[in-house]
Amino acid sequence: MRLDRQHLLIVALALASAGAGLALSVWLRPSRPAAALPADVKPLGIGDRRLDVSLPDRDGRPRRLSEWDGRLVVLNFWASWCGPCREEMPMLDAARRRHAGNGVEIIGVAAEEAEPALAFLRTHPVDYPILIDAPGAGPDLSLRMGNTRSVLPFNVLIGRDGRILAQRIGNMNESTFEAWLAPHLAP
Repeated sequence: MRLDRQHLLIVALALASAGAGLALSVWLRPSRPAAALPADVKPLGIGDRRLDVSLPDRDGRPRRLSEWDGRLVVLNFWASWCGPCREEMPMLDAARRRHAGNGVEIIGVAAEEAEPALAFLRTHPVDYPILIDAPGAGPDLSLRMGNTRSVLPFNVLIGRDGRILAQRIGNMNESTFEAWLAPHLAP
């Protein structure tokens, strides 16, 4: 019996070490050097005015980010192949319902071609708006909004005045999301 517990402890420690190593590799991954960025791209930071780009929605209709001016907007960059992205989507959907009265909007931005994103959404639907930022269709919006590490999920909080309030790399659980959002809820 003691031998089985020792094996379980060793396996648990190995899994924890592997997870910690993976997390560190993501967080310590260097940002893209400025030379690697396209010459016409200057990533935005806190306090900068959001871009007013037009991206197609799920139905292919063009939508501008300015449509949501006056609201507190969470831009959630995700992809169907991204496990952490998929994990946080139900939480974001619930957060949208919970904070609708506070003028909060969640907007998912699929950082992939429309077909795989829409296929994923057919089996894992969310109620918040989804925009498609297909690679090669134009400048990478995630990069332009400050994701110089090219990590998903990436979240950008845009104030009611259109200025970037916060940026966050990596997925969030409900308590992390609420703590990230809370300082900005007052009108």
